[in-house]
Amino acid sequence: MSRTSKRRSALICVMLSAVIGGTVQPAIASTAANAGGRATTLRHSPVHDVEEGIARSLSSSLRDPEWRAQVRTAALGTREMDLQALAGKAAAPAGKQLQASVSAADRRIAALKGLPASTGSLLRIRLGAPSMRSRLSTHATPWVAVAAADDHARTITAYDSQGRRHTVDATRVPERPLYVLDIDVSKAHRAGMTVLRNALVDKGLNSLSDKPASTSDAAGWWATKVTAVEVKDDEEPWFKGAAEMFSLVTGFGLDGKARVDSVDMPYLDYDNTVYYPNQILVNWSNYKYNLADVVMMEDDDGTNYKALAQALTTALLTVTDQGTYIPLVNALLSAMPDSWFTDDPDYVESWYTLSKNSTGRLNGAAGNGWMTVEPYFVEQF
Repeated sequence: MSRTSKRRSALICVMLSAVIGGTVQPAIASTAANAGGRATTLRHSPVHDVEEGIARSLSSSLRDPEWRAQVRTAALGTREMDLQALAGKAAAPAGKQLQASVSAADRRIAALKGLPASTGSLLRIRLGAPSMRSRLSTHATPWVAVAAADDHARTITAYDSQGRRHTVDATRVPERPLYVLDIDVSKAHRAGMTVLRNALVDKGLNSLSDKPASTSDAAGWWATKVTAVEVKDDEEPWFKGAAEMFSLVTGFGLDGKARVDSVDMPYLDYDNTVYYPNQILVNWSNYKYNLADVVMMEDDDGTNYKALAQALTTALLTVTDQGTYIPLVNALLSAMPDSWFTDDPDYVESWYTLSKNSTGRLNGAAGNGWMTVEPYFVEQF
């Protein structure tokens, strides 16, 4: 399994807590199960449709031998290629003509993902698998495929230079070399997190400063640190591209309002691999109670950050402080469209009852991951 495809496996870690009858209980277990059960209806997102159009145009453009050679040289020299930049450097007519279509598609995709136009180029292409390098000869005209939205797709569609559709087995690397078209998810993710954070701040669900409140511990603040984490998923196909991981820490802020803090976890590249990030997950000085919920999500081609921010704010603004901690994840998950439980973003795992004193290994409720955490005091200078 490729490094980029493995990222997509480590999607969502949810730390949940629910107070029932004065006792903390894992009341959301059925919600996690139901969320997983939603992932049964596969569909193409509008972003995928835009990618399909560019894949057809790119495949047709490869009839031009000069342009085809330029793409081949780039593919052998780098893992991923910015398609707009590549077309912008084209000397061949086919590449020059493609640039306008790619530029328009980049703008359309940014809009569909709720990103500003300033995000820039997003479409990229890469050789489908390293084993194809030896078959990418000067006489070969590769097909162009779009990475399917579903991790467990059995087939994907590829286009030849005549614009004809071909069904390709997604469970094994094909003999014919092909390029895979997808989105620079890392770039989209960085822009999207800014959109998300700004929306949360605008609704009073976060603070850009994140300055700890004055406490008796004037020299610092307590945090929960992730010392090790592993997520398991061994059904990733060869065609999958990169994904970016992020967590949403939710609880009640010091003002009694629901609060959401976003935490990037970009190191989760592989499944079945233990990582030791020593990463701060929760800054307890930002929260009123000694319990928090954390939803970790995967960004992918179809993620719309404006829609995500709207879903979060709509759900959490309806929750009021009752003088004791109440769970926020039920409201958050129920506000999300069903499609977000398939592959944009994707739900993978959940953990219950994270507190300021949580320590040791916490196994996920779905049996798909675990993490070890410990309290950590952050000293101020």
